[in-house]
Amino acid sequence: MEKMSTKELQIAERARKYKREAMTNLHQFIDEEWLKTSYENLNRASSPGVDGKTWEDYQKVYQRRLGELLTEFKSGKYKAPNIRRAYIPKGSTGMRPLGIPTIEDKILQEGVRRALTPLYEEDFKKFSYGYRGGYSAHQAIEYMFQEVSFQGMHYIIDADIRNYFGSIDHGILRQFLDRRVKDGVIRKQIDKWLKAGILEEEQLLHPKEGVPQGGIISPLLSNIYLHYVLDEWFSEQIQPLLTGKSFLVRYADDFVMGFTHATDAERVMEVLPKRFGKYQLELHSEKTRIINLNCKRGEGHRSFDFLGFTHYLGKSRKGKVVLKRKTSSKKLTAAISKTQEWLRQYRSKPLKELIPELNAKLRGHYNYYGISFNSKGVHSYSEQINRSLHKWLIRRGGKSVWNWDRFNQLIKEWEPLLQPKIYHSYRTANPT
Repeated sequence: MEKMSTKELQIAERARKYKREAMTNLHQFIDEEWLKTSYENLNRASSPGVDGKTWEDYQKVYQRRLGELLTEFKSGKYKAPNIRRAYIPKGSTGMRPLGIPTIEDKILQEGVRRALTPLYEEDFKKFSYGYRGGYSAHQAIEYMFQEVSFQGMHYIIDADIRNYFGSIDHGILRQFLDRRVKDGVIRKQIDKWLKAGILEEEQLLHPKEGVPQGGIISPLLSNIYLHYVLDEWFSEQIQPLLTGKSFLVRYADDFVMGFTHATDAERVMEVLPKRFGKYQLELHSEKTRIINLNCKRGEGHRSFDFLGFTHYLGKSRKGKVVLKRKTSSKKLTAAISKTQEWLRQYRSKPLKELIPELNAKLRGHYNYYGISFNSKGVHSYSEQINRSLHKWLIRRGGKSVWNWDRFNQLIKEWEPLLQPKIYHSYRTANPT
């Protein structure tokens, strides 16, 4: 691992030295040891690709295959296998497509990602928080809190990109990559991944745009695209033209802009759809709007959702106007429903097993949503789950056995149920 870190530092040093120049020999850093580390970095419980092989299956042959894989990659003979498409729930609104590569393809994607990341980390803006090591959703929320609360940026553009990952134009992405990467081996491999077929219900598709969510290289490619379309454009071309203060905060394809002057917000709002349209992206017209956080009740929108929270102006304990947040109603309802369904499914498990597994789910929720100003939100979730657990215990043992006093004794003394905890907002976590 130390050897890999040294190589990554060398790439970063070159990126700093040759700022805004394209690198032509990045693939030299990728050797068999590099691929071995990439293999070990993979999620061992991840779903198999089209070949049906798991991480454990590949472990039986990886010592032999890694050398062959490296040779195929550097000679250009490696063929990107088809991607298996699966669907995962997307809140209560439908299903999100997920592209699942094979284990071997994941190894190579991870290897290329690790080679490109130090290069682009020198370019990415500090207000871009998604899919980056050392950056978190909580940090994005904290940054926005500081800008709105203490810089008076109360005019917000709340934006939503329609089908972002499925809309990325391959030709434009290649042009963006040309600015920093002209390594023929790596570029040829990225092209193969972009052109890879998608297998869905025994039908093979060859999309001409988009990057599959689920691919290891995809988050980096998507960040590169929006870096040039949005981040660099806003900070280097738009902000110098504005009359007041402004900010942009982005987490993956979710972003918010803030302004001290309404006129600045209106000017940016006018050009934003045109800017995105130029790069084959579309903003949801009904979901992209200007929010005046100071407007009175009933006169318009005065809150917005970002990273699972609803943000609004309120007063701190010292009486200062600050940006507060609470779990968004949509996320709270979805989280309660998901946990309640899990309880229904596993209600017959012994309590010695059920409570620890339930605590793991509660911990994940509290670690993300248990931040400053959201005490009510996490306690509401906790109360609903307590009631659901109590209901199922009554159905198992009856009201006489599980009266409220005995239930409280269970969750506080015998098999303690995790209680909500509030952390400060910059705790590292990822959105759920």
